[in-house]
Parts: sequence; C-alpha cells; structure tokens
Amino acid sequence: MYPAILKKLIDDFQKLPGIGEKTAERLALHLISNFDDDAILGFADHLKRLKEEIKYCSVCHMITDHDVCDICSNPDRDHETLMVVSDAKDVFVMEKMRTYHGVYHVLGGLVDFSRGITDKDLNIDSLALRIPNILEMIIATNGTVEGEMTAKYLKTLFDSEKLSITRLASGLPVGAELKYADELTLSKAVENRRKY
Repeated sequence: MYPAILKKLIDDFQKLPGIGEKTAERLALHLISNFDDDAILGFADHLKRLKEEIKYCSVCHMITDHDVCDICSNPDRDHETLMVVSDAKDVFVMEKMRTYHGVYHVLGGLVDFSRGITDKDLNIDSLALRIPNILEMIIATNGTVEGEMTAKYLKTLFDSEKLSITRLASGLPVGAELKYADELTLSKAVENRRKY
C-alpha cells in the first residue's frame, strides 16, 4: 500500500516510545505534506548530528555535547551533594524544578534481574570513585520494584558514617516514575528527603 521508503519511515517512527501505527503514519505523512526540501534535509541533518555529537559526560554519565557536562563543570553547583538517578530523563525533570543545586550521577538503568540487568551493567564503579568527595548522596530512583532494589543495593554498598544517604520522600507514590511527576511533587520530594 505505502511506497517502500514511506513504510520504512513509518516503521522508524513506531520504534519511538508511545508511537503507534496511526501516529507514525500521521507523522510520516505530515513530513511529506508540510515540510519543504530544506526542512526535511534539516530534520535529517539533526538526526545525523544527534548520533555524531551526543556523548556521555565523563564524570556523571549525563548526555552532553562536551566531555564534561554543564552541570559537572559548573562551579556554582554544590559538588558535595550528589543525586543518583537511573537515566538522563530524570536529570532533565529535576532541573526543571530549579530548586536542586547539587550534582548528579546517572546509573544508566536499574537493577532488573528479570531482564538480566545487574549492578555490573550500571555506572556504579564510577559512582564509587566520586563517593570520597561527597557528603550527601540522594538516591532518586523510581518507586518501582527495580528502583527500590537498586536503592537498597546502593545503600548497602556505600553505607558509612562519613556519608549521609537520603532517599526522595513524600510526594512520589510507590510505583511512580519521576518523568511523570509534576514539578511541585518533585520539589516536595527533594525538600522532604529522608535518611535512608
């Protein structure tokens, strides 16, 4: 039914989270109908450059276009307070609040034995290197089974009298994911964090 290249584009759009067949078809047809040649080429160039230019921060593993991300290289941030999150989306969500002024560490996932993801698959070795310079580690993993399992593992691994380990508190219901929480809820969760 579709020309071959249009079908491939629809299939590509369907690989994105939350995009079903109808939405993928609508997006592909919109590109054909409403984008002129320059806009299409610009769109394609942005996708190409995204793959070429985006890398992971050598300190915290946040996505960036520099060796060290803007947060890690910012001297005005509190470098003794470290928030541990599962992925880059969580950093973007937290930064929208504009109330947290510490730094981050992106694990790159959560422990999930059902999918074969163990602590060895996460950025925990590089986290261990940062711990001697940290006074407080805020564990900000999701309230899911995997998030709780990862949080307990981190607490066990880094528990010491020299390091205050806290966990995001009230405002985030059990089973909730950070990316779906509103800014006020997240702000309260950070303010009301508790010793873990």
